[in-house]
Amino acid sequence: MASWLGGLGSGLGQSLGQVGDSLSSLTGQISSFTKDILLEGAEEVGDAATELHMSNSRLREIESINAAQKFENDRLKKVCSDLEEKHEAAELQIKQLSIEYRNQLQQKEVEISHLKARQNALQEQLQKVQTAAQNSQLGAGVLPAATASASYVPEVRHSAGFERDDMDFGDIIWSQQEINRLSNEVSRLESEVDHWKQIAVSSKVQGTNDAEQSEICKLQNVVKELRQNLSQEIDEHQHELSVLQDAQRQKLVEISRRHREELREYEERIEELETRLQQDGVSTDAMDDSKITEQKKKAQSLDGGQVEELQVVKDLEDEIKKLNHKLSSAKAENKNLLKEQEFVKLEKAQIAQDYEKLKSDFNVLQRSVAEQDALLKEQKQLQSKTSLPQDVVSLQQALLEAENEIARLSSLNQGLEKELTSAQHKLENVLSSNTEDQNSEINQLRQDLERKEHELDESVAERETLIAELEELDKQNQEATQHMITLKEQLSKQHTETDSIIKQLKLDIDYERKKVSELETEKVKTMKELESQKEKLSHCSYALNDLHVTKQELQDNIKDLQEQLRKAQDCNSQSKKEIGELQQRLKEREEELHVSLNKLTEKSNEESSYTCQDLILKEREVEIAKLQNDVSENKQINEDLQKSLSNLRTENGKLIVAIEELKQELNDAISEKKKVYLEKDTAVEALKMEKRQLESELNETEKRLLEQAHNYKQTIEELSNARSMDTTALQLEHERLVKLHQEKDFKIAELKRTIEQMETDHQETKEMLTTSLGGQKQLTDLIKEKEVFIEKYKNQALQVKQELEEYIKVSKKQDVLKQNLEEKDRSLAVMKEENNHLKEEIERLKDQQSRSTPGVEPKTLDIIIELESEVTQLKVIKNNLEEEIKVHKKTIEDQNQATVKLQQSLQEQRKEIDESRFQCEQMNVTHERLFLEKDEEIRTLQKTIEQIKTQLHKERQIIQTDSSDLFQETKVQTLNGENGNEKHDLSKAEIERLVKGIKEREMEIKLLNEKNVSLSQQIDQLSKDEVGKLTRIIQEKDLEIQALNARVSSASYRQDVLSLQQQLQAYVLEREQVLAVLSEKTRENSQLKTEYRNIMDMVAAKEAALVRLQEENRRLSSRSENSSQDMSRETIQNLSRIIREKDIEIDALTQKCQTLLTVLQTSSTGADNGAGGVNSNQFEELLQERDKLKQQVKKMEEWKQQVITTVQNMQHESAHLQEELQKLQAQISVESDSTSRLQVDYNGLIQSYEQNEKKLKSFSQELAQVQHSIGQLYNTKDLLLSKLDLVTPSVATASTVSQLSGVQYSPPEALGEECKLLQKELEQLKKKLQEKDSTIRTLQENNQRLSDSVATASELERRSQEGTESEMRQIKEKHDVLQKSLREKDILIKSKSDQLLSVSENLSNKENENELLKQAVTNLKERNLILEMDIRKLKEENEKIVARCREKETEFRALQETNMQFSMMLKEKEFESHSMKEKALAFEKLLKDKEQGKTGELNQLLNEVKSMQEKAVTFQQERDQVMVALKQKQMESSALQSEVQHLHEKEQRLNQELERLRNHLLEMEDSYTREALAAEDREVKLRKKVLILEEKLASSSTAVENASHQASLQVESLQEQLNLVSKQRDETVMQLTISQDQVKQYALSLANLQMVLEQFQQEEKAMYSAELERHQKQSAEWKKKAENLEEKVASLQVSLEEANAALDAASRLTEQLDIKEEQIEELKKEGEIRREMLEDVQNKLMNLMNSTEGKVDKLLMRNLFIGHFHTPKNKRLEVLRLMGSILGLKKEELDQLLSEEQRGVTRWVTGWLGGGAGSKSVPSTPLRPTHQNIFNSSFSELFVKFLETESCPSLPPPKLSVHHMKPLGAAGTGKNSSTPPNSQMQDSPVSGMSRRPDANPFLAPRSAAVPLITPASSSGHLLMKPISDALPTFTPLPVSPDASAGAVLKDLLKQ
Repeated sequence: MASWLGGLGSGLGQSLGQVGDSLSSLTGQISSFTKDILLEGAEEVGDAATELHMSNSRLREIESINAAQKFENDRLKKVCSDLEEKHEAAELQIKQLSIEYRNQLQQKEVEISHLKARQNALQEQLQKVQTAAQNSQLGAGVLPAATASASYVPEVRHSAGFERDDMDFGDIIWSQQEINRLSNEVSRLESEVDHWKQIAVSSKVQGTNDAEQSEICKLQNVVKELRQNLSQEIDEHQHELSVLQDAQRQKLVEISRRHREELREYEERIEELETRLQQDGVSTDAMDDSKITEQKKKAQSLDGGQVEELQVVKDLEDEIKKLNHKLSSAKAENKNLLKEQEFVKLEKAQIAQDYEKLKSDFNVLQRSVAEQDALLKEQKQLQSKTSLPQDVVSLQQALLEAENEIARLSSLNQGLEKELTSAQHKLENVLSSNTEDQNSEINQLRQDLERKEHELDESVAERETLIAELEELDKQNQEATQHMITLKEQLSKQHTETDSIIKQLKLDIDYERKKVSELETEKVKTMKELESQKEKLSHCSYALNDLHVTKQELQDNIKDLQEQLRKAQDCNSQSKKEIGELQQRLKEREEELHVSLNKLTEKSNEESSYTCQDLILKEREVEIAKLQNDVSENKQINEDLQKSLSNLRTENGKLIVAIEELKQELNDAISEKKKVYLEKDTAVEALKMEKRQLESELNETEKRLLEQAHNYKQTIEELSNARSMDTTALQLEHERLVKLHQEKDFKIAELKRTIEQMETDHQETKEMLTTSLGGQKQLTDLIKEKEVFIEKYKNQALQVKQELEEYIKVSKKQDVLKQNLEEKDRSLAVMKEENNHLKEEIERLKDQQSRSTPGVEPKTLDIIIELESEVTQLKVIKNNLEEEIKVHKKTIEDQNQATVKLQQSLQEQRKEIDESRFQCEQMNVTHERLFLEKDEEIRTLQKTIEQIKTQLHKERQIIQTDSSDLFQETKVQTLNGENGNEKHDLSKAEIERLVKGIKEREMEIKLLNEKNVSLSQQIDQLSKDEVGKLTRIIQEKDLEIQALNARVSSASYRQDVLSLQQQLQAYVLEREQVLAVLSEKTRENSQLKTEYRNIMDMVAAKEAALVRLQEENRRLSSRSENSSQDMSRETIQNLSRIIREKDIEIDALTQKCQTLLTVLQTSSTGADNGAGGVNSNQFEELLQERDKLKQQVKKMEEWKQQVITTVQNMQHESAHLQEELQKLQAQISVESDSTSRLQVDYNGLIQSYEQNEKKLKSFSQELAQVQHSIGQLYNTKDLLLSKLDLVTPSVATASTVSQLSGVQYSPPEALGEECKLLQKELEQLKKKLQEKDSTIRTLQENNQRLSDSVATASELERRSQEGTESEMRQIKEKHDVLQKSLREKDILIKSKSDQLLSVSENLSNKENENELLKQAVTNLKERNLILEMDIRKLKEENEKIVARCREKETEFRALQETNMQFSMMLKEKEFESHSMKEKALAFEKLLKDKEQGKTGELNQLLNEVKSMQEKAVTFQQERDQVMVALKQKQMESSALQSEVQHLHEKEQRLNQELERLRNHLLEMEDSYTREALAAEDREVKLRKKVLILEEKLASSSTAVENASHQASLQVESLQEQLNLVSKQRDETVMQLTISQDQVKQYALSLANLQMVLEQFQQEEKAMYSAELERHQKQSAEWKKKAENLEEKVASLQVSLEEANAALDAASRLTEQLDIKEEQIEELKKEGEIRREMLEDVQNKLMNLMNSTEGKVDKLLMRNLFIGHFHTPKNKRLEVLRLMGSILGLKKEELDQLLSEEQRGVTRWVTGWLGGGAGSKSVPSTPLRPTHQNIFNSSFSELFVKFLETESCPSLPPPKLSVHHMKPLGAAGTGKNSSTPPNSQMQDSPVSGMSRRPDANPFLAPRSAAVPLITPASSSGHLLMKPISDALPTFTPLPVSPDASAGAVLKDLLKQ
């Protein structure tokens, strides 16, 4: 047993090792797979085609990996099933072993009983020894010690043994205890034996007997044997125990390891899925971020586009660059075309591979031909070796064999020629795509064929000559051998010729391939150039688009400015309306204040008389103070509003002025832009012209390229079509060759029948497979429908769940409302009771009032007034509450209706769910039926496969190696696949059930199981994909099987047959192995089912345990719910507080009531009874109203409580608001970034503004210099006009600049005042300008007069004026340029001012947002405080819970201690009771011992020992139970501690979150404060800058005023000069001379300026000329490239034309080949007909030979007899000899007969011919005159001539049937004509017979009656053989005209 268990353990270890290895390999594969997937993303490929290739290759790799993983999964499943089977077997064997052990233990117990009996015997012997040893005194002292020791030992041993009982097997423990007990007993007995030995030795030292010694020796031997047996048994038991323990540990380890591995796999899958999801999410986020950044960049680029409007010339240069880019894109398209060419190359390579395959087929055929040649040569050598005998018969046979060999060689020669022709056809088809140069080679091959045919004809002629030379046999033999040698030489020559032809063809193919490669390289170059041109074109179009976009952007900007103007106007109108509304409101408020003041004064006057005036006055004074404050505040608000109105008005005025200025500037800008565009258009037009030329050229090139591309596409399509045609032609030829091989190689008809049977079987299997595939498709459709249903139901279930949740919430709300209603009802009842009490009190008060006298009335009136006011207020409250109650009732009704609707919908959904369940059950039933049908179909398929295999086993000689291998492999694969599918289905069902069990068993792994379900769905989808793949594979296999069937119908040689037989045997063995595996698997399935049942039992047990655990969990949850009662405590506290407040209010009301009662009593005494009654009635009504109002107040309080609950709900919603706060913080951070960017932009604008100011200063300085120079120049009168013209524009420009700067750079705060100032200054300036215009007009009139007077004076002045005018024009032009630059800068300043305004608006928006955020922060702070309060409360509750837990723990510990004490007390009591019982028993035993004697003492002691042992066992069991209980309690306490720790951790987390939130809030506040400070700093800086700008504006305005003042001074000085001119005319000559000198100086300066201008112009011209030259060079290069491309295109067209011509030639060749093939097929049909005819004739000849052997024809003998008498007498002996030879007489007998007398012979002849008188008439042979002359000729010649005459008789021959005559006629015609007539083809009766492949249609038979091949069985003479069965007479021998006499004699003399 031990060895068996050891073997089992080793087997388990090996299997586990295998599983570990497989798992490690699987994990390695998974890791490599994940690495590959991760690396896939890194690999990026540029081209689309390469990407496709890469993706395809990756897909294939993934599919291969998937297949490998599936295979490994299947293998692991098999390993797992094997291990489970082994596990079951081991368990069963362990059970059997345990049963065997129990049996053995029983046997051992029996043995123990025997040993006890023996022990008793030994004890008796010991007693005898004791009696003998009584003399000694030591016995009494030693006995108790021995017993004590004996009794003490087992207890120790037992305790030691019981400490180690960890095993669960009770039987093993019991056996171990028994062994230990027995060993203890043995040791005790040994000690006793030793003791008694010592006593015996001491007592009987002197007188020892021999008998006693012998007994002692025996006892010692017995003891030794017992010891050995015990030790052996102990060893065996321990070994078995160790084996069982190891087995159990291994089991546990295996189970735990499997569980861990499964968990790890699930976790890894989940992590992978999560990472994929995260990656997808991250990618989408990244995409969104990238989109946002792109949009921002686009916005920035649009902003930059406005600045880039001025750089149009640079844009044109960019356009040229873009044209180059377009050309590069064209190059990219060229690359794509190159890729297409590469695809074409790959296809060409495939064609080349097909061609190589055909070559290999051709080589195989050549090898077969060579083998046949070798065989023929061997035969010939053998024939040559055979020595020619001397006999004539042997020579004749050799000649016949030689002729047969010649015929065979000729047929082989023709076969070779056919093969050569077919090979040539193949080569021609392959080379059909090449040039027309091969036509000549084809013609040469045809000529070679004709030559070979001529040679064949010559060989036939030679054969005939050989037949003619039959007489000289030796010579003929020699000639025949020589002819054979010549034939061999010819064949060798033919082979050499064919080899040389093939080599030439190969060389031609290589040459043409090189040509093709060169053409492809040229094509690639052209495509590249095309791509470059296309790229340039695309760039040009991009540049044009950009220009259009810039134009559109400018138009959009103008529209935006107009819209901004409109918006500003709208804002003005709206502000005006708002101001008016505010004024109206102010007026209304003032009126209300006056009214309230009047009322207050009136009330104060009225209430001065009363005693309670002090209190009321104080209150009113407070109210008046408040109202006065309000009035003051309203006044301040009014003043602020007025200020804001004035500001708005000023701003409106400024905005209107700014709008007008903007309009003017827009008009100016438009005019300037027009000018600039006109100037630029002149420069652009030249470039546009060039561009148009380039575009036209590019368009032309594009058109050409498109046409070329179209042509290329057409050519590619034609080539592809031609290639497909070539491939189809090659395939057709291949099929024809296969058919030829079939016709040549299949010789036997039975094999055909078997192959047909195989095909039918295969078709049946195909049909079965198709039906099974259809079933599988149906199943897949059903499964898909099921999945769709399941998804629908899942969605419905989710919706139902959501609706249920909503309904639960609604029901909860309804419950709350119901509770509130109940509480209100209770409060109503209470109020009613209080009402009744109050009514009673009122009645009492009435009674008292009737008794009491009326007192002070004004106080009561005041009180009544107050009560009335309270009543009115309470009524209002009551009405509101009633409306709210109505609203709530409506809501409750709506909710009830909604619940009814929801219940209805729930019922409908339940019905739908039931229906869906029913449908699912029906679907399951249909699935089961389909599975059963599939099983039946699989069985039928297996049967058909077995039949096919048996047939294959029988027909080993037929099938080829390839076909058989593939065919049977497919069968085995289908079998294995079907079995695998069945197993897969079974294992799926079992796995699903196990998953359900595990779900119910392990609630903690729910999430993992859900993920597993999703994964299993994916796996099902994968399995569906696998089914699709399997169907595809099956279809491919069907195609392969069809191809193989086609191959099967080809020839099979002996070597192939032998290899096939071996393979068939191997496959039969494999089939047997597969069947054995199947049987094993079925057995495994049954075992798995039993396992499944056991597992289900286990699951049921686990479910019961789960139910218990759930109950315990519920108890724990009920405990945890106690903690939720603390929340209700808070509500109770709130309620108690409210109740206290109500109590206070009630006390106050009671005090008021008492005061009222006192008042009433006093009033009742003073007043009359009537007045008192009225007052009492009013009072009662007031009290009733008051009660009602109190009730309403209580209702309000209840509503208040509800509001408190809603507030608590709002606190819960604060968490969501915190999340929103975080989102807002993120937005704030984004906005802070944007503000920082705006600040940077603002700083840049300020810098640019400062630079512009510096430029303006420089320009103003230059202007001052120019004005100074002009003032010096124009001292003369005629130059005053130009001076005035210069002064006016300078003033205008200065004013506009100042106005612009003032408008644009005034901040929005101080716009109004500045606008007013500027308007005033503008009006003053306008007035000044008008005055100056008037003065200028007057001066101009004066000037005209002076000019008329001066014009007559001198012409020199005019010349000087003309020079000065030209100079002034130049200066004006410069001035215009400067003005343009100034205007451009003004536009820039405007744009930047607009940006400043937008920035300021953004700042104001941001400030508002900041304020909002600050408010949000304060709200959040408040919420945080509330949350902190909640957290504190939670902490307190947690502390309370912890305290409770600690109290419970202390209680638990105390209980445990008490338990322990009780258990100890119990043990002690039990021990005491046991000891007392033992003492009583001992006393009883002592009494019995005294009665019975001292003999039973030992037995009693032993019994006591046993009882003590049993008690020890019971004690130990109790101790174990107590320990187990203790362990359980410890576990519970540890669980409670873990819960406490969990709560502590939660507290810590909450505290950390609080601290984090606080820190975050502090940080946010800091950041907000910093931002606010920064914003304030910015505002301060901006204000400073605004002040600086205002100062600059003021300075500029002062400068303008100074300039205007200087201008006015200049005008005055000019007037004075005009007055002085009349006086100083004489001094003008002097001044003229001075002025001429000055003019010269100015002329020099002008010349310098002109030089500078010319230099500028030259530089510009040089730039333009360089650019033009560059463009011209580029255009020239492009033209050259275009020309090169055109040349290449032309060359490509030429090559295309050549290719087309080659294709036409190939098509012609294919047509000719088709015609030839049709002719060949017709010839083949004729040959087949001839073969059939020959076979029929041969069969008939065989029948005739068999039937007419040994018979002699009467006619023949009669003719011979007559011929004997016709011959001359000299030659008659030869005739007699011939007759003798025919009759079979020997030469010696003939000689004897002839040597005797002639009588004997005649007598013999007459006696032989005695009965021939009555024979039929013989055709007479009349003698011709030539016969007499031929008497001298030889007998053989005469005999031949006689036979010829007999073959053509004069009389008609006897009529034969058409059935027998037609074959002869057909044969006869066959000699002459190669094509038989149709009638013979139709009427031939032998057409249905099997064909003979060896027959050759080109060989004409010698005669239809004589067979070519003589059968070996024929022994009779030919002349003795009749031609047909029904021929009684002689038939003439038909002799061909070609045949000579030798042929006839050869036929006659065959034997």
